[in-house]
Amino acid sequence: MKLMRIQPDRERAKSLIKMARLRHGKINLFDEESEVSLIIEIYYEVAKELVTAILFIDGYKTLSHMDLISYLKTNYKDDFDTFEIELLDQLRKNRNKIVYYGMFMESSYLKMNRKTIITIISKLFDLCERKM
Repeated sequence: MKLMRIQPDRERAKSLIKMARLRHGKINLFDEESEVSLIIEIYYEVAKELVTAILFIDGYKTLSHMDLISYLKTNYKDDFDTFEIELLDQLRKNRNKIVYYGMFMESSYLKMNRKTIITIISKLFDLCERKM
């Protein structure tokens, strides 16, 4: 992992949490059948912002999305099980395919994983609140 040690930055963390809440509140505006890729992209961005906030609170930063997930896996294994970490990494990969290659996701992916994605995001919000 390529983490940079910084002074804990609760203000930046607060700002990221606020942005994550704003994004998360917009998900229901999208159609679950025709705009699946946009929903997945937003879910990942929300999770990424929350994990980044956790790093700022803990006094770290990274430019790598993979390192964000590795940090969570290494330092918060009591909060997230292996399946949740793997799904978060899968979301990262799918978000990259969507953003960089214009891939469209099937609605079945969202139907199959939405409940766990919502659980992960809820846990991330809770963790941020506990740490603040």
